[in-house]
Amino acid sequence: MNSDSDLQIAGDILEVQHLLQPAREHRATVAEFVGLARSIAADRAQWAPHIEYDATSRWYHRLRTGPGYEVWLLSWVPGQGSGLHDHGLSSGVLAVLEGELTERTDRGVRTLTPGAQRVFAPGYVHEVVNDSLEPAVSLHVYYPGLTAMPMHESLRAQCAPAAPGAVPA
Repeated sequence: MNSDSDLQIAGDILEVQHLLQPAREHRATVAEFVGLARSIAADRAQWAPHIEYDATSRWYHRLRTGPGYEVWLLSWVPGQGSGLHDHGLSSGVLAVLEGELTERTDRGVRTLTPGAQRVFAPGYVHEVVNDSLEPAVSLHVYYPGLTAMPMHESLRAQCAPAAPGAVPA
């Protein structure tokens, strides 16, 4: 008996049903989606056979869907980029599997190497580009599934001070 506490449980705690949390049927937290991205990234056999490279545009393949989410595999040859965009109402996880990608936001520039993960909320505006001389592969988890990818003006225009009397867009 632990004498440091005056709380003692008698009987089988598993019989106290109101104390037990039911197992969730589906992923519901950012941590669970990060875990999903990590588990897929760690299992090269799940994604490597699907990689293709297209010199004219970014290549993408929907790797998996589940209740409320989608997993996409993208490949990027040198110079390819996404353009400045957000993901509508979707949150997500971006994981770099191979190569190197550059992410640009209004807060600056970040180089993403294999193993790097970025978690983003709805409305997060960024641009992803392969600025390197080698191809890159990335994994993207969106929840809810991606239904919109609004494009934005340049970061320079976004960050520029508004003219006096200007009406916000």
